[in-house]
Amino acid sequence: MSTSISLLTEIPEELHESLQHYLDTHPNWDQDQVFAVALSVFLLQNEKKQAAKSSKTYKNCAKVYLENLFKQS
Repeated sequence: MSTSISLLTEIPEELHESLQHYLDTHPNWDQDQVFAVALSVFLLQNEKKQAAKSSKTYKNCAKVYLENLFKQS
């Protein structure tokens, strides 16, 4: 069972408009799912360690990414 944490953040208006357009045209996605995928892929791509793929943090990010990417509404 995964635990969710609520975040409050400010983003540029242009980014919000793009996000809203994406959500309007992709009804199977929601804002939380988009943020979870975006944050997890960012962390996966920016891992500094060579052995990152075997680390628990890397595996957790990959799990969140894949679960949200293929989530069914």
